[in-house]
Amino acid sequence: MIRGVGAAAIVLVAGGFALGPHPGNLHNGLIAVSFTAVGLYVAGRRPGHREALLFVAVGAAHAVMFAGRQYGLHAGPLPGASWIGWLGIWPLPLVLVLVGAAVMCFPAGRLPSPGWRPVVAVLAAVGFVLSAVSALWPVEYARVGLVAGPPFRLAGFPAADAFYSVARPAGYLLFQLVWVACVVVRVRRARGDEARQLRWFLYAATVSAAVMVAGLAVWRSPLPGTLTAPLLAVAAGAAILRHRLYDIDPVINKSLVVGAMAAVVTVGYAVIVVGAGRLVDGHGTLLSLVATGVVAVAFQPVRERVQRLADRLVYGRRTTPYEALSRLSAHLTAPAGGLLDGICATVADAVGAREVVLWTGPADDLRAVAIWPPGTPLPGEHNPPDEPGTPGGPAVAPVVHDGRFQGALTVTRAPGETMSVAEQRVLGDLAAQAGLVLELRATAQRLVAAGDAARRRLERDLHDGAQQRLVTVAMELGAVVRLATTSGAAEVAERADGVRRQLLEATAELREMARGLHPAVLTQDGLEAAVGFLADRSALPVRLSLAVPRRLPAEVEATAYFVVSEGLTNAARHSGAATVTVEVTLDGAGLLVEVCDDGEGAAVVRAGSGLEGLADRLATLDARLTVESGPAGTRLRTVIPCG
Repeated sequence: MIRGVGAAAIVLVAGGFALGPHPGNLHNGLIAVSFTAVGLYVAGRRPGHREALLFVAVGAAHAVMFAGRQYGLHAGPLPGASWIGWLGIWPLPLVLVLVGAAVMCFPAGRLPSPGWRPVVAVLAAVGFVLSAVSALWPVEYARVGLVAGPPFRLAGFPAADAFYSVARPAGYLLFQLVWVACVVVRVRRARGDEARQLRWFLYAATVSAAVMVAGLAVWRSPLPGTLTAPLLAVAAGAAILRHRLYDIDPVINKSLVVGAMAAVVTVGYAVIVVGAGRLVDGHGTLLSLVATGVVAVAFQPVRERVQRLADRLVYGRRTTPYEALSRLSAHLTAPAGGLLDGICATVADAVGAREVVLWTGPADDLRAVAIWPPGTPLPGEHNPPDEPGTPGGPAVAPVVHDGRFQGALTVTRAPGETMSVAEQRVLGDLAAQAGLVLELRATAQRLVAAGDAARRRLERDLHDGAQQRLVTVAMELGAVVRLATTSGAAEVAERADGVRRQLLEATAELREMARGLHPAVLTQDGLEAAVGFLADRSALPVRLSLAVPRRLPAEVEATAYFVVSEGLTNAARHSGAATVTVEVTLDGAGLLVEVCDDGEGAAVVRAGSGLEGLADRLATLDARLTVESGPAGTRLRTVIPCG
């Protein structure tokens, strides 16, 4: 049936064009051909698509009006021109209601919500009243200019004409306001593909309107705008079928820039040449040269501003690809800590994501280490979704450096949204940069782990080797002292006892050195016991607050231990503090380590200092060392992610 309607519409349009050119009626023929053809094509590709049926109906209605008006406009008049021409006049308000329904139902053929059905019913009632008045009285004949008169004449024409002259503009304004309101509501709610479908249609409508305005302003004719009528149907059909759907954002962006710059150049040139020409007689060539120079100088700065505005209008909060890479570079050069969170934030800004998760580890055992937005709990599972193209699921970008798999980035968009080709390229570029970051981070972690292992090995060697031998020698000297005392050699006994005391002091110093390399109590008993040991040996009174209910990774425990150790050492040596407060607490954010004293302050992170070494060590665990120092004292604080 739909094909029969389409064929009839094409026949009517062809017959109408055969009757001669009438520019005032051309738009009806173009709308009939384009909407019918697009509707039939979409219906062939998507059988039963409601918007395709509406397009065919719009095209067929315009075909009837076009053929009727062409017949009535033909000189002669032709036989039956009164009735046939009448058929091309009075349906116009109802046809506009049909056009409005197609616009309001675009792109799926359904209204945004059931609440719009009464609105459409009101529009249909208004259209019916206007069409009835136009059918019974020749209120439109003077505007259209048909050769043949109306087929019948009823009494009361003056009253009908007076009513129609008021009701027609009011009704048409109501139609347009409702269409715009409905489209605005749909655009605000649209996400993903639907949003891009609407952008294609609105872009075509904007171009058509711009051409219409330009034609009226330059040539005082609506003909150029009339010729763009098929653009609406073609753009709508392409949007429905999702052909090159994701290319619309760059198209709109470039169109905004080109259009704005054309306006700036034209207005600037006109203002200088025309405005200044009125003040200075003659010198037309000179003014033209001045205008050209001014426009050339101002072109690039203005273009950059217009480009930024167009990016903001088209992409919203999203950064451009260059801005995204620049922002990631800024994170790389920023102070240590928060680097992985910065990667997630950069990706989110670049592709308009609702959530971004960074995973690290081997492909079969990935672990989430950072997430955006901040404060969102990390996923508990150990692997992201396997398939990057899962409908409704996140997009997955592998993080690879130098051929080695480092992890993955998962990007979750709003429901119904998918990533464009350009956004996928940006995500891939950012994932490549993240691969370099993770490789450097892994290298630093390996160096720290190797240093810790070397310190533990040296501590064991000292404890089990040199320290034990020194203890044995001290015991032998003790025996010599006792023997000398028994045999009456008091001087020998005194000197041997002095050597023994020195040897015991050296052994104690060696023991402290071994503990400084890597405390055995940390390996054996855990972080709480090791921090308690530091507090017991501190030269200042220490108030402890410990809450670490489980063992943590060795690198986390060792780093926390050295933070506390450095804080206590600095407080005792440099601050003049009376007391020190140490807090080590494990919570959802990670391991909180805080050392506060009530001394003189003045602690800073200097090159080569112990605090700088702590900051570098914390950076390998994606943690940041915060140093707050002033007259009220010094506070060292960090939160170490524990996974």
